[in-house]
Amino acid sequence: MASGSSKLAVYAALTGNLAIAVTKFAAATFTGSSAMLSEAIHSMVDTGNQALLLYGMYRAGLPADEKHPFGYGKELYFWSFVVAILIFGLGAGFSIYEGVHGVLNPTPIENAAVSYIVLGLAMVFEGGASLFALRQFLAQKGEMGFFEAVRRGKDPALFTVLFEDGAAMIGLMIAMAGIFLGQHLGLPWLDGAAAIAIGLVLACVALFLAYECKALLIGEAAEGAVVEGCRALLNGDRRVVKVANLATMHLGPAEILLAADLDFADGLGSAEVEAATAELEIKLRENFPDVRRIYLAPRGLVPD
Repeated sequence: MASGSSKLAVYAALTGNLAIAVTKFAAATFTGSSAMLSEAIHSMVDTGNQALLLYGMYRAGLPADEKHPFGYGKELYFWSFVVAILIFGLGAGFSIYEGVHGVLNPTPIENAAVSYIVLGLAMVFEGGASLFALRQFLAQKGEMGFFEAVRRGKDPALFTVLFEDGAAMIGLMIAMAGIFLGQHLGLPWLDGAAAIAIGLVLACVALFLAYECKALLIGEAAEGAVVEGCRALLNGDRRVVKVANLATMHLGPAEILLAADLDFADGLGSAEVEAATAELEIKLRENFPDVRRIYLAPRGLVPD
């Protein structure tokens, strides 16, 4: 299940993008700007994407049942992957299509001042949402570098919003530059070129997000520190001779599955091994709260 900070970041981005999208569509209709229309489509796609992320968070929080005994935590990973595909297909695809149309059939921009005002307001709102998401991300990443934290992060909702907002800010600057240069240089096709550039930015972001979400969706191990900590805790018990095998997998941002084969000391009966296993499970949960599903299997146990 995603953290509360992730939900706040998604809610903030959704409300801001919805208002911005409506304003951009109105401005695009009024001015005829291809770059502005691309930005409007971008904001609308972002709004829909954030709604999908919220839905994924809701689904990820559902309790386990008979059909899904490990819960629904990976729903968030699935919907985050869908969001990446939508950014690529709808956001990037429509922007590039509109840009090519604008380059091949350039139309002088009318009432450019309206575009500047709308883009300026959008920068304020997008900048606020980006700053909020960045603060939440920085608070979670600890001492890791920015991109290292993204690669090793297990909460795709937060870094998806962060990169969407970042792409939105870049897109706004490209749109403003395209409108300005097209108007002042007398080259209206530059407005369409700006739309193509916006589409390429979105495509790069979408591919990066899809790659990161794919790794989580197919099953990614817990961080090395968690894995080694669990191994050390198990090996540190006097009744355990050796941890033969230990495997972990994230079922959600804060839910880890751990399975291990343990070699217990000779002479322990099944009742003693059962008691030891129960104690070790309690210790693992106390020391590593995200390790919620634990399966410890004794090897070579001789029945009493």
